[in-house]
Amino acid sequence: MEIPKFDETFIPILEVLKTGKVYKTRKLIEEVKTQFYFGLTDDQLKQETKSGDLLIDNRIAWGKSYLKKGGYIFFPQRGQVQITEKGKNHNSNLSLKDLENESTMFDFYKQEKQSSSEDDKNNVVISSPQDLIDEGFNRIESDVKNELLQKLKNIDPYFFEKVVLKLLRKMGYGEFIETSKSGDGGIDGIINEDKLGLDKIIIQAKRFNEGKVREKDIRNFIGGMSGDTNKGVFVTTSDFDEKALEKARTAHHKIICIDGQKLVTLMHEFNVGIQVKMTYDIKQIDEDFFDEQ
Repeated sequence: MEIPKFDETFIPILEVLKTGKVYKTRKLIEEVKTQFYFGLTDDQLKQETKSGDLLIDNRIAWGKSYLKKGGYIFFPQRGQVQITEKGKNHNSNLSLKDLENESTMFDFYKQEKQSSSEDDKNNVVISSPQDLIDEGFNRIESDVKNELLQKLKNIDPYFFEKVVLKLLRKMGYGEFIETSKSGDGGIDGIINEDKLGLDKIIIQAKRFNEGKVREKDIRNFIGGMSGDTNKGVFVTTSDFDEKALEKARTAHHKIICIDGQKLVTLMHEFNVGIQVKMTYDIKQIDEDFFDEQ
């Protein structure tokens, strides 16, 4: 079962309200999920928007907002929802187009054509305002990560090693020790997980423009570990071939492989090599505030 689009919640909302009972907004959302979306997995139910709201709750809330504008429901008091006579007589196939034809207040939704080909002219994707915000953030995030990866592939190899060590420190793995650049046995840094250095993590950072990390690279990395160390992190701007991943999985040591995409995702998450350009505040009604009356 997929998480419903906001317009797909129209009928479920009206079905819950069809008895004429007045619902508080939070109770309505919970009833819609219980009666119609019980097939969603725990992970789906926990999925969030970029602003931190539960995605399924957000979709139902936007469905409620559109139904109100279409005259299918009304708010008898703040934070309360009730169906109208029009809502009780709703079409079982009620769509966003049906609502649009009844009102001029729907200029804040988007219809995005999936293809410009003749066969797909009528194939559109309808997004709620929150979906559009998330889509915009995702596009910006993707562009930043792509640009960041290209930067990493072109910086000095020694500086790349410093970037990796700074990232791991930012992730909470403690202070690091850089190894000398000669005779380091393929080891670029050592992180002490505890202050006494009783537990160590060995770091290898490989900056590749082309090609993949091979099995022999992992084998050499393992060979460079000292006898009292069994944890290692191998980081590359490229990727690992299947034999390299298999070698890391089957090694007696605990080896974590971080490819270019995973690397920039971590750098983006922990703000390494990037900075916050601007912040937007998106506000919504505090339903709990009005539920207190």
